[in-house]
Amino acid sequence: MADQETVVFLNGKLIPESQASISIRYRGYLHGDAVFDATRTFNGAPFKLVEHVKRLYNSLRYVRIDPGFDPSEMEHWSREVVRHNYPLLPAGQDMWVMQRISRGVDSTEPGVERQATVLIETHAIPFAKRAPLYRDGIRAITPSVPRVPPRFLSPRAKTHNYLNLIMGDLEAQGTDPGSWAVLLDENGNFTEGLGSNIFLVKDGMVNTPKGQFVLEGISRGIAMDLATGLNFPVEERDLDLYDAYTADEAFFTSTSLCICPVASINGSVIGDGKVPGPITERLMAAYSDLAGMDFVEQYLSQLPSGA
Repeated sequence: MADQETVVFLNGKLIPESQASISIRYRGYLHGDAVFDATRTFNGAPFKLVEHVKRLYNSLRYVRIDPGFDPSEMEHWSREVVRHNYPLLPAGQDMWVMQRISRGVDSTEPGVERQATVLIETHAIPFAKRAPLYRDGIRAITPSVPRVPPRFLSPRAKTHNYLNLIMGDLEAQGTDPGSWAVLLDENGNFTEGLGSNIFLVKDGMVNTPKGQFVLEGISRGIAMDLATGLNFPVEERDLDLYDAYTADEAFFTSTSLCICPVASINGSVIGDGKVPGPITERLMAAYSDLAGMDFVEQYLSQLPSGA
C-alpha cells in the first residue's frame, strides 16, 4: 500500500482508494438503498465519533440492514482510515470521515445470499470555498420543493435518498447562486437543508424545528446543549417564515460548519444585519472550546489576503 495514497476500508480490508471498486449492481447506487454517517476531524482527531456511529446504527436498524460489524469495529476502522489519510492533507486542513453501508449487491445467480457493502472513506473539507460564510453569513433560501413528510420516510435516518434535498438546493442555487436551501414542510414550517439544521434566535430564546421532522444532527444537539449551558432557553417547535423574518439572529449547524451565522432568508436581512449575532457568537466560541480549536479561524484563515 503506497504511503502517499489515501486509503479506504472496503468490506473488511484497507486498500488504496484508487483500487476501490463497487459493482454496478450495488444497491446504494441502483436504489439509494444505503445509509451513511459522517464526522469531521479537528487537528486530525475524529470529533464525536461514538455519537456518529451510534446514529449510523440507528439508521441501519430503521432500514433493516445488518452491516456485519459491531459499532466498536466501525469506530476502530474509521480511526485507522483517518490515521493513514490525515497526514496526507496540507497543513491546517481537516477532513470528513464517512461510513457508507448499503444492503449489498443484487446477484443474478440463484441462491447467492446478499451481504452488506461497508465502505469507510475520507475527504477534505472545503475550507477555502466556505470561508466567506463566516465573514458574510449564509444567504438562506426556502425553495418551493417541500420536504418529504415523515409519514412517508423518516428524516431521522441518514440515508442515501438525498434527491428531495438536492432538488431544493438546485432551486435555491438557481434563485441565488451560493445560497443554501432550507426546505419547508407541507404546512410551511422549517425543516432542514442539505446536511444542515437551522436555528432562529428571538428575545434570547434559541429555537429549532422539532426533532421528528429533521435529521437530528450531532452538531444540532451540541448547539442545544451549549445554549442550555450558557443559560439561553432552548425550544424545539414549529417555525415558519414569520418567525424567520422577525428573528434577531439565525444560524446553521452541520458537521463541517459546526455553527455558522445566517445573514438573510429569502433576501430578508436577519436582525440588524450584523453577523454573527451576540448569542450565535457565544455559541461559536463555546463550540470551539469543546472541539479544542478555533474552527472559525480555521475557515477565515483560508480567505485571500485582504479579503
